Amino acid sequence: MTYSETLSYLYEQLPMFQRVGAAGYKKGLGNTLALAEALGHPEGQFRSVHVAGTNGKGSSSHLLAAVLQAAGYKVGLYTSPHLREFTERIRVNGQELSPNYLVQWVARWRPLFETVEPSFFEMCVALAFSYFAEQRVDLAIVEVGLGGRFDSTNIITPLVSLITNISYDHQALLGNTLPEIAGEKAGIIKPSVPVVVSQTQPEVAAVFEREAAAKLAHLVFADQIYQATFSAESSPETGLRPLSVTQHGRPYLPNAELGLPGDYQQYNLPGVLATLDELRALGFRVTEAAVRTGLRQVTALTGLRGRWSIIGRRPLVVCDTGHNAAGLGFVVAQLRRLPHQQLHLVIGTVNDKDVASMLALLPAEGTYYFCAATIPRALPAEELAQQAATVGLPGKAYDSVAAAVAAARAAAGPDDAVFIGGSTFVVAEVDDLYASA
Repeated sequence: MTYSETLSYLYEQLPMFQRVGAAGYKKGLGNTLALAEALGHPEGQFRSVHVAGTNGKGSSSHLLAAVLQAAGYKVGLYTSPHLREFTERIRVNGQELSPNYLVQWVARWRPLFETVEPSFFEMCVALAFSYFAEQRVDLAIVEVGLGGRFDSTNIITPLVSLITNISYDHQALLGNTLPEIAGEKAGIIKPSVPVVVSQTQPEVAAVFEREAAAKLAHLVFADQIYQATFSAESSPETGLRPLSVTQHGRPYLPNAELGLPGDYQQYNLPGVLATLDELRALGFRVTEAAVRTGLRQVTALTGLRGRWSIIGRRPLVVCDTGHNAAGLGFVVAQLRRLPHQQLHLVIGTVNDKDVASMLALLPAEGTYYFCAATIPRALPAEELAQQAATVGLPGKAYDSVAAAVAAARAAAGPDDAVFIGGSTFVVAEVDDLYASA
């Protein structure tokens, strides 16, 4: 098969949660373990850090990878979903998986797939682990796809587990309360493996304490050690806002720069720094210079995109992949601080989100352009517009993401701001997402 035929096979023959929703989600690790056994257990042939959480796990994974790359290590990075190209999911030192490797790998193991009948995500995990083992990475940063306990990535035994923010998302699959959701995330905690929790959240802290105690796993609440604060003004040289980090209240990283400008990154950074501490205790050499370089150059080192990405000026155009109430809340708070005359919002979402909670966070003073990404799971634009109108957010529905973005940019004046988001898949369809500002 060609590369495009291989992708069609993967998308059409195997269920894919990101496209079709719950029908593509399988509880249990049986299929993944069967694939791993047939492949010679690649998951045991490299060291790893496992990252779970509702919001922040993708940014935290990229930050860890960038710092470790800056420290001189060969680093694998597995994340999902992708924005533009499937190969973005699997990287080594920032370089995406080769399309030729994907084609050859699928061709080789297709008979196995047709016997085991894995989900799309189970196949992706097997592919990533095979690639990392073959590439002999020093360390792989492995992001959980959904939940934790039954996620396909959970066949690894990492050096450290990191759990970021816990919020409401995927309740139909993970539970209807924060403690239930946290319990699923805590499923990545392994016996005697240290676990870092980025934020101390009173509603769920006891869940992690119980699970860590039961597994004899050393537990660290990172925000009780590190605090990160952005400066109000951006650096005129780099355009980045300096960041000050304290450790137990004392200066630790003064005047650092973070290449991810979203204010919400200050909640992710303590978990990243505490995880690096755990790796240092295990023999990894990570200097302050490597930390500063990795934080500053995270997008260049890892290829991360879609986190508060500024893709245009006059008018200012910003994309962000925040796609649940908690994530969108951080984004809206930052939007309100943007200097602008009129705010234009291009919004789309998927049909299994708590749309009412998301809409309740959006500013009433904005002008809205509703759209739907081209995936089966997308909430139709007309339906989204109707729901928005009932809560005082009138706007027009558009036939495509591109049409909605074009309308917003055409209507915006040079001193206005345009925001594009509500779904990873909406951001992925913005053709000029990666254009220079």
